[in-house]
Amino acid sequence: MADSPSRILFISYPLLTVSDESAGGAEQVLWNLERELSLRGSRTTVAASHGSRVAGELFATGAPCRQSDDFERRNREHQEAIIEFVGRRRRERRSFDLIHDMSGSFWSQAAELDTPLLATLHLPRSFYPAHLFAEIPENVRFNCVSAAQAQSFANIDQVIGVAPNGVALDRFEPNYGPRAGLLWIGRICEEKGPHIALEIAGVAGEAITLAGQVYPFSYHQNYFQKKVVPQLRRLPEARFIESPSMQQKRSLLRESRALVITSSVDETSSLVAMEAAASGTPVVAFRRGALPEVIKEGVTGFLVDTLDEAVRALRDIDRISPSGCVRHARANFSSARMAQSYAALYAELLHPHGGFRPASSAVVQQAL
Repeated sequence: MADSPSRILFISYPLLTVSDESAGGAEQVLWNLERELSLRGSRTTVAASHGSRVAGELFATGAPCRQSDDFERRNREHQEAIIEFVGRRRRERRSFDLIHDMSGSFWSQAAELDTPLLATLHLPRSFYPAHLFAEIPENVRFNCVSAAQAQSFANIDQVIGVAPNGVALDRFEPNYGPRAGLLWIGRICEEKGPHIALEIAGVAGEAITLAGQVYPFSYHQNYFQKKVVPQLRRLPEARFIESPSMQQKRSLLRESRALVITSSVDETSSLVAMEAAASGTPVVAFRRGALPEVIKEGVTGFLVDTLDEAVRALRDIDRISPSGCVRHARANFSSARMAQSYAALYAELLHPHGGFRPASSAVVQQAL
């Protein structure tokens, strides 16, 4: 692994806590990466909400946000606390070598700091307000998490590479035995399409478990009540598990016949597809965004374009070998491999050779 900077400050999204039980994808990536780098000797600090559990030092910036109308206040509190903390550490001559922002927005405040900052872009390009990229602070560089996402940011010269996500493979036990029913797991919101997963299960005549968290946003809660609850009531073999623990999640992934991914947006990655492969569980997913990079057609699952294709794919799901899924996961989805990719990006940010590299076609091709 390339040498990592000795002092790294990670910045989390202020809505949730960071721990091995985190439900949010960005929080899971941060927890896994910080753990890996801490094990390799880096002195890591995580700026996150009270109640977070991390491998290194925790700098708690306040209570996690519980309601959507409080987010702006909480985000300001989070960012102001971090700026003051970084300044205090500098005055104490314990400055950070690098700041790694996984919050999606702190990097816009980086002009107030003199520390190099890498901001991971977790979301599709269309989810970011355009003005955020109008005046990028000089000390900021970005990375994407997939080649498909990098293509959409190809005109942003400050994107220096791709670091694909990884998962803690040691926490997922493969199942090579009997399985039953379908599984949908994730954030309960319209763009993730749990109502479509229920429709697929109904047409296929399959039992299904829907597992996930309804975030404290009114539009998420309204969607759940109007589009998901009625379908759950109509399908006798459908059940809902709200905010499953990681232990429940791992059990569901081991026991299910197949995982279905029904996103209507271009996903930039898919941690749950990686976790399913690590569990030996095949995936049927809509062909959106980076999902073709994560799901190996015919090896870890099937990619489809319509609901009818999804139903047909489920009829062939037993062609997917659990052992083939596990082999692919171990070769491609480890958190150690993710940490290695980030260490290389850190080195590029701190010691650039010939200037910073944009997300050119060469960078995109290297990630494929």
